[in-house]
Amino acid sequence: MSGGPTFLTVGDRVECTRTLSAADIAIFAEISGDHDPVHTDEVFARTTAFGRIIAHGALVMGLPSAAASMMSKRSVDRGATGTPVSAGYDRVRFTRPVFAGDTLTVRYTIESVDDAAARTRAKVEVTNAAGDICVVATHILAWVTAPPSG
Repeated sequence: MSGGPTFLTVGDRVECTRTLSAADIAIFAEISGDHDPVHTDEVFARTTAFGRIIAHGALVMGLPSAAASMMSKRSVDRGATGTPVSAGYDRVRFTRPVFAGDTLTVRYTIESVDDAAARTRAKVEVTNAAGDICVVATHILAWVTAPPSG
């Protein structure tokens, strides 16, 4: 285990699972203001290539936040003194649609640790119950420290 500011090592991994409901999709449409009919209109959605309502990509991308929080907590539990925060996601790709009722698993694996910059990069994969990858991305986690008081 690293003794640097992140207290994480390459290969550290967490997983979390969540089943998305039709209510989740409807609530996200209200929160985000994205009322595209492919997300909100069952009759319209049946006429699309998907054949039914699909979840918003941004909703599905919210799930890795839970895994990142689990990893952040792990680092703090191991002794990290900075505050771990998301510095963003790179190379996000939506590879399969997600539907109401899909049970999704997020796998979050540390791929690199830069203790000098107090940052990690993690591979993020979201898979459905059949094991199909629905989303891939890279997440950057940064440890922020308070500026010296003057």
